[in-house]
Amino acid sequence: MNTQKLKNRWWIAASAVGIHISIGSVYAYSVITNPVKDIFEVEGSVIKWAFKIAILLLGLSAAFLGRWVEKVGPKTSGTAAGLFYGVGILGSGLAVQLESLTLFYLCYGVIGGIGLGLGYITPVSTLVKWFPDKRGLATGMAIMGFGFAALLFGPVMQALFDWVGVSTAFYILGAVYMFLIIASANYMEKPPEGYAPEGFVPGEGNKVKADLANIDANAALKTTRFYYIWIMMFINISCGIAIIAAASPMMQEKLAYSPMEAAGIVGLIGVFNGFGRIIWSGLSDYLGRATTYIIFFAFQVLAFYFLPKIAIELLFLTVLFVVITMYGGGFATLPAFLGDLFGTKQLGAIHGMVLTAWALAGVVGPTIYDMVKKATGSLDTTLGVFAGLFVIALIVSLLMKRTVNKAYQRNEEDLKLAETQ
Repeated sequence: MNTQKLKNRWWIAASAVGIHISIGSVYAYSVITNPVKDIFEVEGSVIKWAFKIAILLLGLSAAFLGRWVEKVGPKTSGTAAGLFYGVGILGSGLAVQLESLTLFYLCYGVIGGIGLGLGYITPVSTLVKWFPDKRGLATGMAIMGFGFAALLFGPVMQALFDWVGVSTAFYILGAVYMFLIIASANYMEKPPEGYAPEGFVPGEGNKVKADLANIDANAALKTTRFYYIWIMMFINISCGIAIIAAASPMMQEKLAYSPMEAAGIVGLIGVFNGFGRIIWSGLSDYLGRATTYIIFFAFQVLAFYFLPKIAIELLFLTVLFVVITMYGGGFATLPAFLGDLFGTKQLGAIHGMVLTAWALAGVVGPTIYDMVKKATGSLDTTLGVFAGLFVIALIVSLLMKRTVNKAYQRNEEDLKLAETQ
């Protein structure tokens, strides 16, 4: 192999961040809600349906197009992501100009959502292959971009709405996103077959074990491990999204914050969501992926149970922010964990199938919160329900750890047997 022809893997990682920071602008949707609802003369809840459709399509397109992403490679799938997301935002501008709510749902929700799904899985499956020695850190960097994007593009969106108007702002943003994503995708490519960084041999002289298997998506679906990780992600995302969606009113209720003070905390939640992605995914390279999720769930069982009982402001906020880091960390650690469990043969397809948990959790989590809170009027009871869900997640994560350890033990025994023959 002529290593001089290899692209710099850190620039590959930077390109992945470029894609994720563009599509992550969807997390700044709350900035869009008020200006758009005023134009369409509807309630904000009506406009929010475009966001819900986009997240639903993110999960579905990631699941159904994952095999195609693996087949065509990151340059083609990344370019497709840029075209879909860019056209979705440009079309949203046209929908606002024509005052067509149906067109807005179609462009932002459906077309933009497909771009989100393609853009989300394209970089991470590629990075896992370029960074076998630092899987958690590399994928965490990209997915951190997704978490931090709202901090970057939120103020930019608001400024553009004020300066040039809503429809023109969408046209500008659509063009910027399309350019950033396609330019980033143009640098990305899969590493050569059998690529490993200099001096790196999995399982030899370092802490990184060889993958448990290297199987395709169909084979992954037949394993218990796949369903364990799906349940773990579904619960982590359901509970995390619920607490994020309810953060402002919860702070006003528990800490007697003003709406403006609560809004400031919501901004900080975005910061901890982003930092949690890089910190926890990086730590997972040393702690082990299964152990990292056990830490997530053990802490959050206690956090969700005791949070409504905490009257000390600093302690309440500390616990809340740690929970948010674990919400983001769950997303960022996932691709590396899937690589450990199933190898990189069809990682994008497998990652996409697990992301259906996100599509479902985005609806289920906030709905459970609203229903229980409305029925009981009690924050203690509401968060207690989520603490119960985390008990289930903790049990599943312990089963996952046991399964993983047994599989590694089996692999080692098979290797020793092969060496003696």
